[in-house]
Amino acid sequence: MDLREALYTTRAMRRVSDKPIPAEVQARILDAAIRAPSGGNSQTWRFMLVDDQKVMARLAPIYAKSMDIVWQQFYKDRLAAAAANPDDPESQQMMRIKHSADHLTENFATYPLMLLAFSQFDASGGSIFPAVWNAMLAARGEGVGAALTSAMMLHADEALEVLGVPKDEGWNMACCVTFGYPTGRWGVAARVPVEEVSYANHWGNPVPFKVNGPLWP
Repeated sequence: MDLREALYTTRAMRRVSDKPIPAEVQARILDAAIRAPSGGNSQTWRFMLVDDQKVMARLAPIYAKSMDIVWQQFYKDRLAAAAANPDDPESQQMMRIKHSADHLTENFATYPLMLLAFSQFDASGGSIFPAVWNAMLAARGEGVGAALTSAMMLHADEALEVLGVPKDEGWNMACCVTFGYPTGRWGVAARVPVEEVSYANHWGNPVPFKVNGPLWP
């Protein structure tokens, strides 16, 4: 697969089939993950694959109550604005996001595969998230969809207990990534234009170019 195609189309894919992810595909996903940069080459990361639905079923209520906090606190104002102006395009986009996220919550225990990523004594994400993104790009190359969520960090202690993570070794759960073969189509995600979120040399200074829509394909 062309690199730019992978970069532009590796978007959150939450609606997937129940088709299992073959072990050799899982191996290639994890092998790509560990090739990511690591601060000081310390590699103080751990990755846990979960395909046991009994384990997922124990994590599902933890995830659900974590998402309740996400909606009630972090997205409270945006949801209220969407409810007040349902015909506004931004409101409709917000509700599409919520419906998609709700699908993940409601089907959490049925995904074919999950990846839990952990870093030791480092909550910055500086090393672990490049590794997770490598895993997601590798999955895209295999035709496997992925969706990253960090919501379960809001009840991390409960999740760590379910997963048997040692309590006294400094392991932080960075995120959970669900994997599965998509039931929908790949595509380029709509985003605010580059020039609206980027500066040059000093905060507020515009970049010296315009990007008129996605530069791929």
